[in-house]
Amino acid sequence: MRIVYVNGEYLPENEARISIFDRGFLMADGVYEVTSVLDGKLIDYDGHAVRLNRSLEALEMRNPISKDDLLEVHRELVRVNEIDEGLIYLQITRGSDGDRDFVFPDPETTVPTIVLFTQAKPGLAENPVAERGIKVISIEDIRWGRRDIKTVQLLYPSMGKMMAKKAGCDDAWMVEDGCVTEGTSNNAYIVKGNKIITRALSHDILHGITRAAVMRFAKEAQMEVEERNFTIDEAKQADEAFVTSASAFVMPVVEIDGVALGSGKPGRVAPRLREIYLDEMRRVAV
Repeated sequence: MRIVYVNGEYLPENEARISIFDRGFLMADGVYEVTSVLDGKLIDYDGHAVRLNRSLEALEMRNPISKDDLLEVHRELVRVNEIDEGLIYLQITRGSDGDRDFVFPDPETTVPTIVLFTQAKPGLAENPVAERGIKVISIEDIRWGRRDIKTVQLLYPSMGKMMAKKAGCDDAWMVEDGCVTEGTSNNAYIVKGNKIITRALSHDILHGITRAAVMRFAKEAQMEVEERNFTIDEAKQADEAFVTSASAFVMPVVEIDGVALGSGKPGRVAPRLREIYLDEMRRVAV
């Protein structure tokens, strides 16, 4: 039986409860983070903790737990659930004041809800999908304007995943004004010649923790990186492409809207970045 964490308690998952009036349930009024676990250790925990606070501050929501205490919760969940490779999901909502109202409840009297649980993912690092790459489709990006806040409003990304699945593909890249914003749950990149191209940080995309690390490693490896918008047509003409996320790390993209990139197999840049990322992040994992 999996052990989860709810509002200060470690509980068997079938005993975990939150209020039906919780604003995360009623209003999607909450934020989340997902941290990978490799070799029983947390990958880039500090980055996720910093972004969590950024998201909470953007929504004027208080954090009910300190960074150090939150780290101990993560470690305890890894320990009691015997996670060697997997994920830890964290969600904080504005809580419940016992009823439903569009107006925020008084933060002095309404305690935020905090939930964490683990997902065992054996083979997370040695994912065979990374050997063949993924196929994506393009869809219109119709999400709200603050995509940089990691909220639990994930209905459209879920719909995008289903659109891709129905098309026989693995994921979808969202497009706004002709340019790619990001994937449904990842940041998007193309490679042309020796140059890695990805959209610059703004309110338009999530400020990916894996993105930040991969960009740093790419520059340290003397790879050229350009942060700018790119069109979906430009993406289809790229030599290769890839996505980054906390759960996929660096994942090659080999096809966009039925158009094969390069040889139709992972190129040289994405696999090399995946190797560097996994080596470096394992070295500094906590």
